[in-house]
Amino acid sequence: MTNDNTMTKKIFFTPGPSELYPTVPIHIASALENKIGAISHRSKQFQDIFKNTTDQLRTLLQLPSDYHILFLGSASEVWERIIQNCAEKTSFHCVNGSFSKRFYEFSGELGRKAFKEEALFGKGFDADKISVPAEAEIICLTHNETSSGVSMPEKDIHKFRDKNKNALIFIDSVSSLPYPAFDYSKIDSTFFSVQKCFGLPAGLGVWIVNDKCVGKANTLLAKGVSIGTYHTLPSLLSKAKVNQTPETPNVFSIYLLGKIAEEMNKKGVNNIRKETEQKAEAIYSYLEKSSTFSVFVKEKEHRSKTTIIADCKIPSPEVNKKLEPFDMAVGTGYGNYKEKQIRIANFPTHSVEQVDKLIQQLKKEFN
Repeated sequence: MTNDNTMTKKIFFTPGPSELYPTVPIHIASALENKIGAISHRSKQFQDIFKNTTDQLRTLLQLPSDYHILFLGSASEVWERIIQNCAEKTSFHCVNGSFSKRFYEFSGELGRKAFKEEALFGKGFDADKISVPAEAEIICLTHNETSSGVSMPEKDIHKFRDKNKNALIFIDSVSSLPYPAFDYSKIDSTFFSVQKCFGLPAGLGVWIVNDKCVGKANTLLAKGVSIGTYHTLPSLLSKAKVNQTPETPNVFSIYLLGKIAEEMNKKGVNNIRKETEQKAEAIYSYLEKSSTFSVFVKEKEHRSKTTIIADCKIPSPEVNKKLEPFDMAVGTGYGNYKEKQIRIANFPTHSVEQVDKLIQQLKKEFN
């Protein structure tokens, strides 16, 4: 409960922006005290911040040495940079929700020939049955479709490399990293936004690429193909090698991300994964027994562990009206499903105790 003189204590189970990581206020206070927002992005102080953040992420995500960590404005920007830098003419996309569809549309808007394999909203893919055109230069997959709550298992993602040796494989992990345990020999790039699983204010996209992606960008550049301006892969990487960025970046957010990744490393990524699965199991178990809600994604193998979606027998805003007095909020459905569904974020920032509190309150308010 809140009043005009207190900060909200509401727990946000919304799928992004979401609940802030518990120690974010401490790190914000430290950043303000040290005037992190005023330092030059060409200073030694910023280089140290950049290095700490990338080192912590490299450890957390268990990245091989030939993968590079780059900072951009958002994950949506990463979509554009992928197509500009790595697809001269063609791309291939698996589309089963609003965000994977938008990624596919970006390619056409940038003048490429975009192929797609499409599944109904809420459905997953049978990776063994997907045939990628031989001419596709890049394969764009979504590990966790935030709009529909469908996840593509890592083992299915890895199958695309076995059947497509030449194409570069890009994975949208915007609302799932650091949960997925990718075999990086099977993918070339992945990316995420900080306002979801990392529990930070929005405004920073993180793009992870290997040397093959950089090589493709350099090949296109040598052919005279436009690959963008200040945020080309070669320009981003040349600055990243000296712990800098081409432009004045979101220094504040890069600093905060480093601090949160450091805390996640202390907890251990395997513990984070186990806890994520424990919480997801509790939420799905409740939904399966509820007479008000039902699990939207029917195929268990394709159910997201981090963005859980339920159909509602009541308008979704009514759910939040019931939860508001108890300082909790869930996400409404996406797009055409806004009134018909709720989306429950299950991120590392959400503790087992908080998830249990949500489930118990839903049980009290609804059958």
